[in-house]
Amino acid sequence: MSRPNLLNRLTFRQLQVFQAVHRQQSYSRAAEQLGLTQPAVSAQIRQLEQALEQPLFKYAGKTLHVLPAADALAASVQSIFGQVSSLQMELSELAGTIRGELNLAAVSTAQYVVPHILARFRARYPEVQVRLRVCNRGQALERLAERRDDLVIMGMVPEDANLAFMPILDNEMIPVVWPGHPLLTADSPTLEDFTRYYVLMREPGSGTRTAFEDFVARERVSLRHTLELGTNEAIKQGVMAHLGVAVLPRLAVQLELASGLLASPTLPGFPLRRSWCTVHPKDRYPTPVTELFLRFVRELLPELNDHFKAPLVPAPGPSFACTP
Repeated sequence: MSRPNLLNRLTFRQLQVFQAVHRQQSYSRAAEQLGLTQPAVSAQIRQLEQALEQPLFKYAGKTLHVLPAADALAASVQSIFGQVSSLQMELSELAGTIRGELNLAAVSTAQYVVPHILARFRARYPEVQVRLRVCNRGQALERLAERRDDLVIMGMVPEDANLAFMPILDNEMIPVVWPGHPLLTADSPTLEDFTRYYVLMREPGSGTRTAFEDFVARERVSLRHTLELGTNEAIKQGVMAHLGVAVLPRLAVQLELASGLLASPTLPGFPLRRSWCTVHPKDRYPTPVTELFLRFVRELLPELNDHFKAPLVPAPGPSFACTP
């Protein structure tokens, strides 16, 4: 008995829902990602399984197991959606405009850079819909693992051979104190002098915090006094209130430095440097719009470096690539 023609039984919506469940390995997380209810997701998967005449997922307790048919379908769906994206790009080019969607996630420190890139990108390609999610590093890693975005922009790329990354801009991290702080007039202040004050820090796993902790460990200096605050903005306010000192990205404090609300003492070993990078899984082929964005960023690098005055070249102080 021959199987019915799948072309007459499948819908793009079913495949979209399936892809979300397969990537998230969770009905509830897929529903959240797609803005649907969990029963709606379950119904779409049920209809798809009926069309394929094969089960795709199976629950064992509370764990969702992916069956072989689902893995086979996932590879085909990725190819199908890639072809549709390419077709959309070709049709847009024929019409004289570039259309499509670009979904980005960026760690909070990159929020001082990414809007400048997006403004230039949107000026050239106004028909591209861009969605940007700003999050902390832990959330960025979670989104990367769940493949929720076309690209993730972050400073500390995990050591994973399955990830592709491209450095886009230098991230200088500098010591920050309040105006009139004793370190500003001290004779040759040291890292030990700096850490005698309470150091205001982000949450564990933050790229800036990790870079500073690694530096302190290499210098064999003890961090005896620390206070954890949730955001860079909270840390800046804490320093201005004389709550403590901090190490922050230069771009995060450039306005406060220029206006005299904050100051940066000269300390040996600073600035610390890492690179902000675009990151995506190697086995997730970039959509045509994503490839267009990456090509645009590569062309924009010289202008960005001039604009932010932070070129990606060796400079005094420890230098770190995208990977630890």
